[in-house]
Amino acid sequence: MTAALSILIYHRVLARPDALFPGEVDAVLFERQLRLLKRFYAPLPLAEAVQRLQDGSLPARAACITFDDGYADNAQVALPLLLKHGLHATFFIATGYLDGGRMWNDAVIEGVRHAPGPRLDLRELGLDRLPVASLAQRQTAIATLLGQLKYLPFSQRQQLALQIRRQAGAEAGPSAMLSTAQLRQLQAAGMGLGAHTASHPILATLSDGAARRDIAHGKRQLESLIQAPVTLFAYPNGKAGRDYGASHVAMVRSLGFTAAVATDWGVARPGAGLDLLQLPRFTPWDRGRLAFLWRLRQNRRPARPAPPGGG
Repeated sequence: MTAALSILIYHRVLARPDALFPGEVDAVLFERQLRLLKRFYAPLPLAEAVQRLQDGSLPARAACITFDDGYADNAQVALPLLLKHGLHATFFIATGYLDGGRMWNDAVIEGVRHAPGPRLDLRELGLDRLPVASLAQRQTAIATLLGQLKYLPFSQRQQLALQIRRQAGAEAGPSAMLSTAQLRQLQAAGMGLGAHTASHPILATLSDGAARRDIAHGKRQLESLIQAPVTLFAYPNGKAGRDYGASHVAMVRSLGFTAAVATDWGVARPGAGLDLLQLPRFTPWDRGRLAFLWRLRQNRRPARPAPPGGG
């Protein structure tokens, strides 16, 4: 079998299922997927897999586990399970949200989750009047708002997300993001740490100067916190040609990163077509054992279904 590297994307591992997000990975599902990866694939640390892609020693069914953004449950829930099964993951950290930060999408979710209903009226914000009487309607409202805000200019997106939460009458709950102490816990456990910018903008929506500053700032902050070089990078949202382009790949190279991951489906294979600064990844959202393995297998094929979103 031809050597190929499958890189999985996670964001959160919830301690228990969330009815509002039935597809979100929880501890039971994550542990099941770890067992399947150990049994049917050859899990590797991402940095090692990158090296083995270059020297020709990559196993046929190589796989890596990665996390984007820097949620606290990565340390609280995912880390103990990774250690239990002797597996490694690389965590890509958006440093601006450490120690109490809140990502824009989480502010939107908080608003819709706690809106009294039966409708969330956002017309004063230039948005819609959304039904939220049922769980299904709240799920639809969240998907609608995230889609409407995602590609707005960064500052406008941040401001609107906070306004939606206020309009819904929702209080800001505890931050869901890692603390510096939890970040260092991941490092002390031997996990990999990579950069994911400072503020998690979609790079293509910024000027080249602003994009480079955000990438560089995230790298410097993370290196300062962990007192170690950071050579791995993940593009926010991560769709080539839409969320980042050739100029951003050049920035990543010039800033000293040796490998970078996107969110386009596929596998990385040794050879002339290998681009270490645009390694493909995919999201394993299937809950069933056979469906999860089937998705991994399909990801190795040239024609692939479109994934539900980036990171």
